[in-house]
Amino acid sequence: MAKEYINELLTHEAKFRYMLLSRMIQDCNYYLGYGNRSKNCLWASSEEEHIDIMKKLYNSFPDADKPEWITMQKIEEYEKAMI
Repeated sequence: MAKEYINELLTHEAKFRYMLLSRMIQDCNYYLGYGNRSKNCLWASSEEEHIDIMKKLYNSFPDADKPEWITMQKIEEYEKAMI
């Protein structure tokens, strides 16, 4: 479901995309911890879709504006742990 809206999400201002990416990271941490690997605690409808959207959000920022609190490497670590 969320994947249908990715192009629209990427048109939002940077602040919104930073906040969404941050929220999605928190979802990953909860999913891997107290969430007991339940898809219901993810913003997207599946682990694969959730990670895909995180990657697209991260890549939507120019190199100079990429968040300092997450890297593509860390997103890929979440991917390995979740999928």
